[in-house]
Amino acid sequence: MTGRARAALALALLVPLALAACGRRGPPVAPERRVPAAVQDLSASVVGEGVRLSWTLPRIRIDRSPVKELRRTEVYRRLETGDGEPPRPAVLSFGGLFGGPSEIAGFERVANIVLAEPQPAEITGNLVTYADAQGLTFGRRYTYVVVAVDAQGRPSPPSNRVTLALAAAPVPPAGVTAEPGDREVRLAWTPPARFEDGSPVEGRLVYNVFRSTTPEGRPPRPINLEPVPTPSYVDVGAQNDTTYYYSVRALLGAGGPTSRLSEVAAATPEDRTPPSQPRGLVAVGAGATVRLAWEPVADADLAGYRVYRSTTPGRGYAPVTPDPQTATTYVDGDVRPGQTYSYVVTAVDRSRRANESVPSPEASVTVR
Repeated sequence: MTGRARAALALALLVPLALAACGRRGPPVAPERRVPAAVQDLSASVVGEGVRLSWTLPRIRIDRSPVKELRRTEVYRRLETGDGEPPRPAVLSFGGLFGGPSEIAGFERVANIVLAEPQPAEITGNLVTYADAQGLTFGRRYTYVVVAVDAQGRPSPPSNRVTLALAAAPVPPAGVTAEPGDREVRLAWTPPARFEDGSPVEGRLVYNVFRSTTPEGRPPRPINLEPVPTPSYVDVGAQNDTTYYYSVRALLGAGGPTSRLSEVAAATPEDRTPPSQPRGLVAVGAGATVRLAWEPVADADLAGYRVYRSTTPGRGYAPVTPDPQTATTYVDGDVRPGQTYSYVVTAVDRSRRANESVPSPEASVTVR
């Protein structure tokens, strides 16, 4: 290629690129249109770990065709001088445009998040979260952008810029407790008394509560819809017989600096409500047996019934059916002529606790 041709090619790439796609039929597509679209929703907040960033991975290219595979996301940071001027734009270097290592003038790369193994970043669906804690100084202002890179090494344009001042966050809440109930868990904790820089907490603290079904789980969103104004919370969305792991963050006002996660507290809600009392029990002597019958209990979680017998009316009952039975009748063949027997029936549910109802009204019969 002659020098004039190379110059023409460079000019075409700059203002903007206009090379036609090779080896394909149809209208030509400029190479810069094949790169991933820019991230549009980068956001940042101050947390105890540093600065938490979150963004949604692009699923289309600039030409609006789908991105088949993204390989990584690069995170860039710039320390603002505080001279009152608006932040300078973020411009990708030529190396990035030609598939080489990306650079953004005036920014340093602080993370290269490989999507297949994103730790310490976290990916939930299309949402990426990452906490930057490298060399930050309280009271300084920082600007962040991210760049998405596809499987061919082509970087997207820089994302929207976010700028924030790094203020000290509260230390994590302490002494988190979780008290299980019936389809609920009651949480309580001790409010933090100082910030991460050692200064005492001043201002109103609110809280976010996080729940997972694994000890290591870190859900990206709290279970409370609005910040909790007091150091307690009742999780009424829990399911019985499932173990949950809870942690709490403290915030200095809604949207303010956020603490690190507290220690985890575990709880397993369980059904503590017994079934309804069986009614209508009748006992009839039939030769050398006693036949019992009662009305069915309508509880949805009913496991069955237990039958109890005594030779002393009103007390001393012993089970004659240790395991719950599903039928609403029972024949007691272990009886003696001339003896009076008293019976009661209870209902048992299917919960792990096997909750048992109060006994039915007593029914007595004398065997002839």
